[in-house]
Amino acid sequence: MAEKLRVLIAAAEAAPFAKVGGLADVAGALPAALGQMGVDARVIIPRYGGLRHSERLRFKADLGEIPLEVYKFRAALWEAELPSSSIPIYFIDNADFFSRPGIYNDPVSGEGYWDNFQRFVFFMKAVFVACRSMGWYPDVLHCNDSHTALIPAYLKLTLRGDAGFGRTASLFTIHNLAYQGRVGMDLFKLTDLPRHLNYPNGPFEYFGDLNMMKAGILYADVLNTVSPTYAREIQYSGEYGHGLETVLHERRGDLHGVLNGIDDQLWNPATDELIPERYSAARLAGRAKNKTELQRALGFPVDPGIPLVGMISRLVDQKGLDLVLDALPELIEMNIQIVLLGSGQKRYHDAFGYAASRFPERLSANFAFDDKLAHWIEAGSDMFLMPSRYEPCGLNQMYSLRYGAVPVVRHTGGLADTVRDYHQDPQGNGFKFHSYSSREMLEALRRAIFALGDKTRWGALMKRGMAEDFSWKKSAARYRELYELAVGKMR
Repeated sequence: MAEKLRVLIAAAEAAPFAKVGGLADVAGALPAALGQMGVDARVIIPRYGGLRHSERLRFKADLGEIPLEVYKFRAALWEAELPSSSIPIYFIDNADFFSRPGIYNDPVSGEGYWDNFQRFVFFMKAVFVACRSMGWYPDVLHCNDSHTALIPAYLKLTLRGDAGFGRTASLFTIHNLAYQGRVGMDLFKLTDLPRHLNYPNGPFEYFGDLNMMKAGILYADVLNTVSPTYAREIQYSGEYGHGLETVLHERRGDLHGVLNGIDDQLWNPATDELIPERYSAARLAGRAKNKTELQRALGFPVDPGIPLVGMISRLVDQKGLDLVLDALPELIEMNIQIVLLGSGQKRYHDAFGYAASRFPERLSANFAFDDKLAHWIEAGSDMFLMPSRYEPCGLNQMYSLRYGAVPVVRHTGGLADTVRDYHQDPQGNGFKFHSYSSREMLEALRRAIFALGDKTRWGALMKRGMAEDFSWKKSAARYRELYELAVGKMR
């Protein structure tokens, strides 16, 4: 019997232990789907001070001291299992770097920690030490975004002849190209990578800065992004490529688009214990109760005839929130209710908080991570708005389709790959607009509200979306193909 393919997924976050965005959902759900395919998949993340479910962790090993140039920091390894599985997840522990409450940002200021580069370089180095400590060496190190982007460089430049990692391949997944891990080039010395590679236009340099994302793109054996459309967008457009489009185009033969899946057990309205009333496409009556109870909980007038629009989002520029703010006067005048859940930049907290205080019967702004409310919004909203400037994949539109909250989205990235416009496709499952403008967003939303008036067609539209298969099975099979492709490059 052939030995199992060994894959270690290194990430800055993994649900349910630590979550900011979609990366956590991927790192938390993909391994279980891989395990069902016979892959020995494991996960490794930092052990943060605000780590959820920390009571599940068990001490595994003292990793000793890990150097950052002349400084040394102690590390320890903890372990647990991903929920409802036997998939191991490991945690790198260091009080200096990870005992804080936030993952990337200080929760008080909302700004990134000043030493994020040092924190994640330490984490990347500790990943190798952890594997040595366990005597377990992966065939593939699956790296994710800038926080693990130097791992392929370590494999290529310092570990190629190593007894343990000499045949380890790398897959680098770009979840969001906008966050590149750019710091001053003077910090290159902390990486312990060959100093002669620190030169203008070199593999690490970008307009005078050290760019970790660029290094990951250049040194990884195989690359992928989290949707086919985004894979094309980032190669040919400065708007989407954020300055790395030329580098990506050079590696186009190794760049693949793999649409993320969702955890269809966790996100299942027929079994969801976080919502007031469970329901399915065959039994939609329970959905109306979720809307009524959500209206009541938010302090909205309880009226099944008022369209309820949900938004769950990080409050950052990428998510198209400026379009929503620009359109707020018209939205407030429309006979609709809007519920927003998320946290992020202070200016969005201030603007939406002020609007919600002025129009509490029209807008509810909730600035927190609230898993229960997130499920409830999906189960109780008539439609779900995602007007993103760009969206590498997006998961909430998939959750919305599964829950019968019809998505209204901008045609970009993964939104373009998962939502088909109701007025352009007989098998449409939502509503789309193309130009990045509040006018077009409002027009798409009005089309959705008008369609809601025809209950028979709306019911068919909802059921079509609920029948979509966004499980991790297809995505995991594609990732396995990429792992095998990467391993093949090492032979």
